[in-house]
Amino acid sequence: MRGIYFLDRIGIPSSLAWGYIGILIFMMGDGLEAGWLSPYLVEQGLSIQQSGVLFTVYGITIAISSFLSGVLVDFMGPRKAMLVGLVLYILGSAGFVGLGITTLSFEGMLPTYALKGLGYPLFAYSFLVWIVYRTPQNKLGSAVGWFWFVFTAGMNVLGAYYSTWALKNLGPVNTLWSAMVWVLIGALFALVFNRGEKLNITKSSKGGSKLKDIAGGLAVVKREPKIALAGIVRIINTAAQFGFPVYMPLYMESQGISTSSWLHLWAMIFIGNIAFNLLFGLIGDKFGWRNTVMWFGCVGSAIFALLLFYSPQIVTGNVYLVQVIGVLWGGCLAGYVPLSALVPSLVKAEKGAAMSILNLGAGLSAFVGPGLVTLFVGILGYTGVTWMFAGLFLASGVMMIFITLPAEKNEVVASVINKEIVNAK
Repeated sequence: MRGIYFLDRIGIPSSLAWGYIGILIFMMGDGLEAGWLSPYLVEQGLSIQQSGVLFTVYGITIAISSFLSGVLVDFMGPRKAMLVGLVLYILGSAGFVGLGITTLSFEGMLPTYALKGLGYPLFAYSFLVWIVYRTPQNKLGSAVGWFWFVFTAGMNVLGAYYSTWALKNLGPVNTLWSAMVWVLIGALFALVFNRGEKLNITKSSKGGSKLKDIAGGLAVVKREPKIALAGIVRIINTAAQFGFPVYMPLYMESQGISTSSWLHLWAMIFIGNIAFNLLFGLIGDKFGWRNTVMWFGCVGSAIFALLLFYSPQIVTGNVYLVQVIGVLWGGCLAGYVPLSALVPSLVKAEKGAAMSILNLGAGLSAFVGPGLVTLFVGILGYTGVTWMFAGLFLASGVMMIFITLPAEKNEVVASVINKEIVNAK
């Protein structure tokens, strides 16, 4: 009982605690290939263009699955939606390694890696929707903060450290096979050990209800336009995260910071991001979700993105100070965490559909970030592109002004009416 009380007190819904552990382990398996797969494939004979196409198609399926996660939870429940994600991941991974990697067949890699891309968002983001449905509103910011903590820690930290060991001791192909072991262990915790209660979600029994539920994920935007605005904010949140690696290593090298130092800096950014995921989840519950996103996320990310760019010029050779600024930038990116609590609270029902739009924004940022760099780096240069990302962060802050909860909107209207009454007197 004390353990249950402790979990609820720190913001983890005790009924879903094993699920958090499952997401951590699942994402560790999924993320172990992120830092080395592309150069490995090029070394094995694929062209850079083929590698680019492979990861572009992979990103497209991630975006599709991210959107479908919330809709499918509303249709079949979170446990079944996560199970579908697990099956897609296993089938895609087995095909990618067994048919694509071992034979170095690009034709075998493309469809199987795309299938794999449908897996992890459906597994992980369906659990996020489960959290949204099961957590009291006053604890929701903390609960989603813990989700992003285990998600990022698994994908970007534990996965990277494990792959460093596995590549030396198992080799690349066996390392990819071992990912499925970790994924299955994570699924065991999230789907079997996790005893989260079944959700009472109203489903349509009419024919074609699946298509109607998917369409409902888009229709919710028409009924509540603020959700679409929040989706744009979510794209901006991680656009620079995907865009910076395209040109920042080259810029840092021009400032005397080696590629290895840049990689260490990038790891430090995510360590900061993980720590602040929890902090801003708690702050959001106290300070307000919208205020936290607006000031810490939007404004903070803009300021520290610029400082990250200019600091190598200002403090020549001081890599440690640049790392501190990087940690703070990663922390400010976590300031957007309360969006996962704010968006589903904009609607009374259809919370899964609302989360689908937010998850879609997360998926699309993987395209928008590198796409903006590709389009504008030749025109604006490294400096101009960095200012462009900073401007986008600030623009997302302006958008947040209009993303208010119904209670907040009523308070604003009441304040205006009271002022008019006072002036009339």
